[in-house]
Amino acid sequence: MNNMKVLIVDDEMRIRKLINDFLTIKGFECIEAEDGEDAIEKFYQNKDIGIIILDVMMPKMNGWDVAKTVRKTSRVPIIMLTARSDEQDELHGFDLGIDEYITKPFSPKILTARVDAILRRTGNAVDSDVMICGNITINKAAHTVEACGKNIELSFKEFELLEYFMSNKNIALSRDNILNNVWNYDYFGDSRTIDTHVKKLRAKLGTAGDQIKTIWGMGYKFTES
Repeated sequence: MNNMKVLIVDDEMRIRKLINDFLTIKGFECIEAEDGEDAIEKFYQNKDIGIIILDVMMPKMNGWDVAKTVRKTSRVPIIMLTARSDEQDELHGFDLGIDEYITKPFSPKILTARVDAILRRTGNAVDSDVMICGNITINKAAHTVEACGKNIELSFKEFELLEYFMSNKNIALSRDNILNNVWNYDYFGDSRTIDTHVKKLRAKLGTAGDQIKTIWGMGYKFTES
């Protein structure tokens, strides 16, 4: 992870410094932005930013608008920080393609672990294996997905979820199993997070989304057809 750039966006200097200090110790290169407009400017000035840690409530441009702007041109992982523990906020974030969601106050160690986990999983996707199952093709190296011959744009977490499903095709997967393997053990969400992502993933895959079968009362199973 050495020299990996992280963009830290928060209007509170103490929060930026806290995150910066913990990530710097881990070997990350941190870039700070104090508001939404500053974040957009620095993001496009630094083309090699590997992850964004983004606060919701900020002057000039809020976190939602920053995420919308970034998602027009990039699938860089985004961790959203918020002072509110609100389910609708979390769902809104996932709709925008947010990969992780952390409520303030948070543990810097947990945040660092989330950053490390996201980038570690991204780094694991460097092999050139192409996975084909039914009408879906996934290229882990290029981080691309085709469904019924059409290119599909997925968020980082949606891609991970689909890859996990395809790697365990025809196996019944409980929601706890999916949480532990795709969101990691330090995630404090619940099954609604999985159901929301599966619903969005199915919609993006079109008719190929039918390959994700619901096992009522348990979880999901990915099949050839």
